[in-house]
Order: sequence, then C-alpha cells, then structure tokens
Amino acid sequence: MSTFKGKKVLITGGASGIGKLMGGMALDKGAAALVIWDINQASIEQVVSELGQAAKAQGRAGRVYGMRVDVSNQAMVADRYEQTKREVGEIDILINSAGIITSNKTFDQCTPDEINRTMMVNAMAPMYVAQQVLPDMVARNSGHICNIGSAGGMISNPRMSIYAASKWATIGWSDSVRIELREMRSRVRITTIAPYYITTGMFDGVRSKIFPLLRPENVASRILRAIERDTAFKMFMPWIPCPHHFIRLLQGILPIRVFDWLVGRVLGIYHTMDHFTGRKK
Repeated sequence: MSTFKGKKVLITGGASGIGKLMGGMALDKGAAALVIWDINQASIEQVVSELGQAAKAQGRAGRVYGMRVDVSNQAMVADRYEQTKREVGEIDILINSAGIITSNKTFDQCTPDEINRTMMVNAMAPMYVAQQVLPDMVARNSGHICNIGSAGGMISNPRMSIYAASKWATIGWSDSVRIELREMRSRVRITTIAPYYITTGMFDGVRSKIFPLLRPENVASRILRAIERDTAFKMFMPWIPCPHHFIRLLQGILPIRVFDWLVGRVLGIYHTMDHFTGRKK
C-alpha cells in the first residue's frame, strides 16, 4: 500500500512544475486530499479544476483544495495553515516545493531585493511552513516532510551564488531536523531532495555539457518514491547511481584546483548558467 493512501498532502508551489506533477501523482496513489499552496491565483484555479476533474473522471475519492499563499510571509503561512486545518484537517505529508531563481548575474551585480527574495522563498519559507505543520505531526507521532533542495546546494556554481546559498541552507536545515526527530525517537520522517537542473521552464537557457537536464515527470515520480521509502537524502543526477557519495568523495580527495578543473572545465558545470534566461512571465 502506498504511503499516500488516505493521506492529506500539502504541496507548496503546487500550481506549476514538479509541484503540480507531484500533486496529480499523489492523487493517483490514493491521497484523500491534496492542498495546493501557490502565489499565482490563476494557476491555482486552473490546476484545482484540472486535477479535480481528472480525479472525478477516474473515480478517485481524493479532493483538491487550493489557497493563495506567499510562503515567504510567516504571518500568512500561519493563517493559511489554520484555515487548512479547519477546511481539510491536519496534514500528513508536506512537500516544500516552492522555489525561485532571479537571474544569472554574478554576486557583485545582484541587488539586495534579489538576495532577500531568493533567501526568503527558498530558505526561510520551508522553515515557516514546516514550523506550522511539524508540531501536529510530532504530537500524533506520524507524518512526513519532504524538502526540495538542489544539486546547487551541493556544488558551488558561478552565476547562481544566491540560489546556491539558499539551497545549501535548505539542505543543512532539513537534514538537521531529520536528526533531531530521530534522536527524539519520533516516527515523523524528513526527506531531503537535491535534483540537478529540471526542464520545467524555471531553468530555461541552461546548457549542460555532459549531463542532460532531468525530465520533470521522472523527478516527480522519484521524489514520491523517496517519500514512500522513507529515504533520508536523495540527489538526482543523470548517469550517476549515487551522486551524493560520488561528489562528496571527489570533494574530499581532490585538491580544490583539480576539483574546479574537473567540474568546471571537463564536466562544464561551472558554465551551465552562462545563457540562462529563466521562465518567461
């Protein structure tokens, strides 16, 4: 039986990209309710209608709810979670999927607004949402939180320094909470995900020399599988079976200049953002 069967699932950034895909897959796996939090009201309405009609047509019992939430606003997050509990009930599975990247500018050219927005949405927002959901999970001794980081939070990369910083923060925080819960002997689980570039539009213009960009459907499916298997940490990169261990091994045994040469020149990672444009509004 799937972990999602009969569960209430909340996905931030759930009106587009892998968030939307994971929502549909969660319903396919038998979720009793899917709650979509997103900042784009038009997209929320479209996805709620689309997934709701699909569920009805396929005879699924899961209901779909949508709420406009700026997850970087702590007060709004707290208010919307109370609303969610009133209308849907306590959340069983939280997937923190909302994220942004503002540009491919070098750090000296970035504005304070870009720094603040990126850190608030990518690093602070998952903490704000988890801080609302986690106490209920701990009290009933069940639940699962999945935080979507990035391979950019594992490998330093030029022209995305602020984004990388936000994802390094997410990964460090998420895995620390996992350890806290384990030492509490809690049954609440934390899964941290660090995918390579995904072809959702968010990274339009990225050019990857060796590794192909990941397909969103494949990533969404693998994230849900990681949740079902209680996987603590999962990094997705093409062709490398255990990329997390591989990268950490290289970082541990190679001098910095050699690692930079391998990753930057040979694999071309350090130039993937040179032609970045991002999603068109």
